[in-house]
Amino acid sequence: MIAYLEQYAETFELPIEFNSNVRRLSHDEGDGFVLEVDGRTVTADQVVVATGPFQTPFVPKLAEELDREVWQVHSTGYRRPSDVPEGTVLVVGGGNTGFQIAKELSVTHTILLSVGSKQKPLPQRLGGRDLFWWLTKTGLIHKTVESRIGQRLKDRETLIGSSPRELKKRYAVELKPRASAASGRTMRFDDGSELAVDAVIWATGYRPDYSWIDLPILDSNGRLRHRRGVTDVPGLVFLGLTWQWTRGSALIGWVKDDAAFLAEQLAASSAAKTRTVPQRAPEAARAPAAAHEEGE
Repeated sequence: MIAYLEQYAETFELPIEFNSNVRRLSHDEGDGFVLEVDGRTVTADQVVVATGPFQTPFVPKLAEELDREVWQVHSTGYRRPSDVPEGTVLVVGGGNTGFQIAKELSVTHTILLSVGSKQKPLPQRLGGRDLFWWLTKTGLIHKTVESRIGQRLKDRETLIGSSPRELKKRYAVELKPRASAASGRTMRFDDGSELAVDAVIWATGYRPDYSWIDLPILDSNGRLRHRRGVTDVPGLVFLGLTWQWTRGSALIGWVKDDAAFLAEQLAASSAAKTRTVPQRAPEAARAPAAAHEEGE
């Protein structure tokens, strides 16, 4: 994957700037954009926000109620089992990340996994083929968010290649319900049970952060307002959102479909803008041109 991305970056004619944080995005005095990038400004006619759905790590407030002696980290900061102290380790979060970290740590640690909401488990391989081969072959990966099945699936998360039964039987990981409260070194759960913990890994996902965008892009509920990534702000589009248009929108194997669509939209918008900009005619041709425009 790293090699693929490096080779892809080399295909760009314009330079790619790394390690630069965009602090603010706003309109300039016209209809273009101004980006504040690490103390300097960059102007642009159009902007693609491709920050994806995994932006700001989310950790529940109850983490603050645990003693400082309890080792804590969000899954984005987890690297290897040897970094995690000995003792009882609680992984919080019943998604793919939580299950995978629990599996890996079970070899060297006593692991418990707290699952707040159950997700439907699906095998990584089925009939000798990868799950996403089947999703592509059946056309499910291309079902749009506006379709009937898309509306049913867009809010349902799935476990891919993991299952609660496998975790308990094969990896000896104990499952706990939702973590609801904490005090000292003790975590409490929805069923009233308690657990003394030495370490907690928060596999609790991410939240979008558009606070740096000073433009009218959010609806009354604070959610991004768009259709297929195209916002109400001319020239501003988003790429890589979960269910932006299909199940594959946030997956690297299928984001190309949304990218091609947005490229066409931006090109058409740019062409339309060029056609509407008045051109200064040669001196001898100004009067006839003006008369022609008035006649139309």
